[in-house]
Parts: sequence; C-alpha cells; structure tokens
Amino acid sequence: MTNAELTLQFLLQIAVILVFCQLVGVVAKRLGQPQVVAEMVAGVLLGPSLLGLFWPELFAGLFPTDSMKVLVPVAQLALAAYMFVVGMEFRIDIVRHCYRSAIAVSLAGMVTPFILGGALGWYFFHHTAFFPSQTSLFEAMLFLGAAMCITAFPMLARIIHFKKLTGTTIGTVALGAGAIDDAAAWCLLAIVLASMDGHFLNAAISIAGGVGYVAMTLLVLKPMLARYAAAVEKRGALSESEFVFCLVIFALGAWFTEVLGLHAVFGAFVMGAAMPRGIVTKALIERIEPLTLALLLPLFFTFSGLNTRITLLDSPYLWGMGALTLAAAIFGKGIACWLAARSTGMSNREALGIGTLMNARGMMELIIINIGLQRGIISPSLFAVLVIMAVVTTLMASPISDRLVGKNPAGARNAPLPSSTAA
Repeated sequence: MTNAELTLQFLLQIAVILVFCQLVGVVAKRLGQPQVVAEMVAGVLLGPSLLGLFWPELFAGLFPTDSMKVLVPVAQLALAAYMFVVGMEFRIDIVRHCYRSAIAVSLAGMVTPFILGGALGWYFFHHTAFFPSQTSLFEAMLFLGAAMCITAFPMLARIIHFKKLTGTTIGTVALGAGAIDDAAAWCLLAIVLASMDGHFLNAAISIAGGVGYVAMTLLVLKPMLARYAAAVEKRGALSESEFVFCLVIFALGAWFTEVLGLHAVFGAFVMGAAMPRGIVTKALIERIEPLTLALLLPLFFTFSGLNTRITLLDSPYLWGMGALTLAAAIFGKGIACWLAARSTGMSNREALGIGTLMNARGMMELIIINIGLQRGIISPSLFAVLVIMAVVTTLMASPISDRLVGKNPAGARNAPLPSSTAA
C-alpha cells in the first residue's frame, strides 16, 4: 500500500473503532461496566476472534496486514502516553492510610499469584507449545509469574471512582496494594526483557541502566522540575512552550528505556511520576488524558484484539489450560487478597470487596502480554489464553463487587484520596 492508501485506511479504522467502542460502551453501561472495560472487550471483538471469524472479507478489508505499519506505532504511543498520565496520577502516599492492610494485601497479591504463575510457566514450558523455542525456562516462569501478579492499577482507580469507593477503606487499601503490586510486576518484566538477549552482560547493562534511569529521574530531574514548577505555580498557568518541553522529556524518557530494552512504557511511567504535582500535572493531565482515553487507547485495545486468536485454542486440552490459568489467577489474586485483608482485622464485606477489585487485570495485563508477544517470549496461543483471563477477571470486578459489597458502600473513610488518583 502507498502512503496515501495507508493514510486513508488508518482514518477509516479510527472511525470504525471509535464507533464500535461507543456501541459496546452503551451495552457495558447497562451492565454496570466502565467505558474503559467496554473498549477492552470491543478490541477483542474487532479482531480475528469475532469479526475475522464470521466476516473474514470485511476483516481483511478493514485491517489489512500493511495497515499494521501505522497501527503498531500509534498503539505504542497510546501506551506511552497513558503510562505517562498514570505516572502523574501515581500517589505512593495512599499506602500510608491503612498501610498495614495495604502491605498485607499487596504481599498476598504478589507472592501467591507469582508462585502459581511460575508453576504454570514450568508446566506449560514442558508440556505445551505455549512458549517459543528461544524462551528459556527461567524466562517462561518469571514472565508468567509477573503476568499473574499484575493488577490493573489505572483501571482499578477508575472502577473505584465509578463505584463511588474513593476514600473508603476498600478503595484506599485496594489502590495502595495495587500500586505496590504493579511496581513489583514491572520490575520482574524488566528482568525478563533484559535477559532475552541471552548475554548476561547485556542483561546486566539493561537492568543497571534502568536502575540508573529511575535514580536520575526521581533523585535529580524531579527536584529540578520542582524548582522550575515554582515559577509556574506563581503564574498560575502552564505555557505552550512549557507544555511542549514536558512532552519532549516524556518522549526522551520513553525512548531511553526502549533503547535499553526495557520498553517505552517503563520510561514514560517513571517520567510521569517525576512531574511536579500541582498546576503542572493538572495542566498536563487535562491536555493529554482526554485525547489518550478517547482516541489512542481504543486503538491500542484494537491492536491487542488483532493479536488475539481464540480459535488457536482448538482442543479441549488447550481450553482446559485456559481454565486452569483463569482459576489460578482468581485464586492467586482474589482469594489470597481476601484472606490477607481478613487477617488484618478488616470486615468480611470489605475484604471481599478488596479481593474482587484486586483480581481485575485489565489494561495492565494487556500491556505486559503485548510486550511478551512482540518480544517473542510467548506464543499467540498463550497470548489468547492470557487475554481471556484479563477480560474475564476485569469483567468480574464490577458485578461481583456490587453483589458482595453493595452498589453504594459506606466504607470507613480514613482519609480522602487525591482526586487525581481517583479520576
């Protein structure tokens, strides 16, 4: 396809994707699901699992192979921009409220699913073709462990806001534990990605570079940006040139970690966390988030859906492995976090709510498994299994939370969370 044809195809794809996501969103709203969950489902439905299965000619015409030349970089931009916003909304101080319960839930939500995921990785490595030949046993076990212990922190924040759980014990503990879990999962993923070269020295350089990047960004750049932000606070507004400057350092951060082999989303998230709170982050979020949520993320969900071929699970055995993965995910996150919350003295209702919310994997799961597929760590079949697990566990969060906790819970309000975290 020529550049002109690619442009026309991409514009048509945008229109179709946005309309379809809104249509699915109408149904999702009636079922009590947030729009971002609807887009996650819509992405799978637009892929070969539904559209390509029943209307292959329409699917081929709408998403020809050549069009991926445009959709892939845009999907990567969507991830980086979204993680930049997540980094700006990330507040570690929420762990200080109900910190004992948050840490207990976080540990249970990391250790149990990581062990179960590692065990599944060992079994899949030896008894299935879920991992390509270049993936080592260590990488298989570590990657699947990280994928199982991830929590949909950004989506979790939006579900909590959607369910009016902001500031409650349930919302505070779930956000605190989810933040810790996701940070640990990204560290595990960084180790897997760094080891893919097969050379210990290269892996060590990547890991050391990542640690150095985090240290320089948070310990050197962040204080410098804070001093620069003081002038912005006095003026009360972020100028256009200052906005562009923030976009430049966001892009450079994403570029640097991509060069290191740690993926652009890692650098974007850390750079977002370094942005000075106040007028700067408020202005950046107000300008970046609407376009990212409305336009870019649906394109990423569709890109994920194009890689999801449920038809690859073409035997009862493979579907059994999918069911086993889902069961391990629910037990490792939902039940383990519920028990951990109960062990710290929380009521059964609150503990059930926390376990249900922590079990949602959402977009963070899609991000981590997309990286795994692109880097050749997992096969398309395992990708399909993990997408199903991510969608099902996320869809479970809202209705089960309503049933177990109630639609308008009045949990203990230890301290209001910052609005930017809950938004």
